[in-house]
Amino acid sequence: MTSFRAAAVAAMVVVALTLQLGLFPSLAIAGVVPDVVLLVVISLALSRGPEYAAVVGFLAGLLLDLAPPADHTAGRWALAFVVVAYLAGLARRDAPWSTGATVAVVAAGSFVGTSLFALSGLVLDDPGVTVSGVAAVVPLAVVYDLILTPFVVPVVLAVMRRLEPVAARFGTPGFAAGRA
Repeated sequence: MTSFRAAAVAAMVVVALTLQLGLFPSLAIAGVVPDVVLLVVISLALSRGPEYAAVVGFLAGLLLDLAPPADHTAGRWALAFVVVAYLAGLARRDAPWSTGATVAVVAAGSFVGTSLFALSGLVLDDPGVTVSGVAAVVPLAVVYDLILTPFVVPVVLAVMRRLEPVAARFGTPGFAAGRA
């Protein structure tokens, strides 16, 4: 079952990456697309915890860093996803779960992830990153990710619950958990 779960997680990340880089650029607002890969990583953090999600976040971020048409220093998304995954996994351990809590974690994770990516661009002197640009892009990215949350997070949580039926009986968090 472990190798099947790893294959399912890899498939979810690849599908999210394909959607993010293939379909969503045509829906960009001010150059911002929803970060489907980040939503999958946050969902995995909510279902499996910080250590597991940090590893998946690093690998997913690295894939996003290396996938064409990447025009930034490799490792920036990997760093952002590791931090977000770990923090979201810690929040899972420390908070009672509801739909509102899940949305709050997604909003915070989107803010932190996008901000870390942008700030690393400022630190590395990326010519396309400015402070005023960051101030405009981060809120838009958070809103875009929140709009997509009800379509991504419940699906990932349901898949993970299906692959780990014992965990579902002990209160795996999220939309599909049936708690308000």
